[in-house]
Amino acid sequence: MAAPTVLLLPGWQNSDSTHWQSRWEAIYGDHRVEQHDWLRPLRGDWSARLEQVVLAASCPVVLVAHSLGCILVAAWAAHSRNTHKVSAALLVAPGDTERDDLRQQIPGWAPIVRQRLPFPSRVVAAHDDPYCEASRSREMARDWGSAFTDAGQRGHLNSDSDLGDWSEGREILNQLFKVK
Repeated sequence: MAAPTVLLLPGWQNSDSTHWQSRWEAIYGDHRVEQHDWLRPLRGDWSARLEQVVLAASCPVVLVAHSLGCILVAAWAAHSRNTHKVSAALLVAPGDTERDDLRQQIPGWAPIVRQRLPFPSRVVAAHDDPYCEASRSREMARDWGSAFTDAGQRGHLNSDSDLGDWSEGREILNQLFKVK
């Protein structure tokens, strides 16, 4: 069986050069799913782009999502007929797009799709994430049928969290599904 392709799904505004997703892209050769508009994300457009990339993959894929990327995975999986191509998903720091402030900043992403994901998945979230209360992250994990990892006090698990290459996250990914 061919090694899976790791697809990186950044959140709103993309992942900057010091974000662990960008570092994984450089270190491991993971593939970022580029979106047409990072500042004004449209759920339908982002889902269509993910569908296009998954269809084009010549081997199974592993989804590694951050923030709004997690909400994208849930929305895409609810409508795609190609979820069988996904071996697993690592969902890091889902953003709560049902909160009033985020609903206004990122319209069209509420309600969050809450159906069970058709592939193995794990949510990793911190207690002090400014974009999602810990209880909400746990609810999403439960609804998606995802295992849950408590990341402690580390904020949004982004560049501001100073995770560097986030080797701990890569270990979690490797436990979820064997990748390079």
